[in-house]
Amino acid sequence: MRSSVEKKAAEEVAGRDKCEDFETFKPLFEQVQKELASGMRETRPFEMKAEIEQGRFFIVGGQKAYVAEMGEMTLTDQGRTDARLRVIFDNGTESNMLMRSLQRALNKDEAGRRITDPTAVPLFSDHTIDGDEASGTIYVLRSKSDNPLVAENRDLVHKIGVTNMSVGKRIAGARLQSTFLMADVEIVATYELYNINRTKLENLIHRVFASARLEIEIKDRFGRPVIPREWFLVPLFAIDQAVEKIKDGTIADYQYDPGQARLSRRG
Repeated sequence: MRSSVEKKAAEEVAGRDKCEDFETFKPLFEQVQKELASGMRETRPFEMKAEIEQGRFFIVGGQKAYVAEMGEMTLTDQGRTDARLRVIFDNGTESNMLMRSLQRALNKDEAGRRITDPTAVPLFSDHTIDGDEASGTIYVLRSKSDNPLVAENRDLVHKIGVTNMSVGKRIAGARLQSTFLMADVEIVATYELYNINRTKLENLIHRVFASARLEIEIKDRFGRPVIPREWFLVPLFAIDQAVEKIKDGTIADYQYDPGQARLSRRG
């Protein structure tokens, strides 16, 4: 005989079954992943039951979970509200768990997270809208180094970075810093950011252009060998193209093709 506690747990936590219409939901998970990669969505700690609503995404047990349906609210024996959910998981399974069961699972999971809705604020803008907070700037630099590799490819060698200070301050004393190839630089382009995680965005841009990273070793001012990681052999129009893809949230679909000197769709 099972104890009443075991019976209650079994009733509260519905088992997972194969989601027969998963193809309907698969594009939603793919889009969420793209929006996470582009910074349009973020993951944040789960805090309260009210965050569980139809159409919301969560991460629980290492899997993305989508609340596809929510039944009518009912009162438990203890006078608490609850509802039956249809939760779809990104591994192709589903569960008709109770809302409070999902709440407990998220609270118990140290890595449990809610996924925010996509931001409606443009990533880049020529002006701020009331309520927007400037988060930083993407900058594109051209080096004035006399290194033969750099000199021979002057129009293609660009440093792409993100800063929360003015670009002028960021490049001050460039000729003394190995990250700037121990040489002065020229500002080629800048793009203002709003409500964006700068670190995530910079990592995303560098992943897109990873195949064109400039392989160069220089000596810092102490004579130690250094390999800068933010310089790429890419034309400026390809960087502009990447910015446009970030704006429309499709950048995760693309990677830079050195042979074609342009962005191309992955896979």
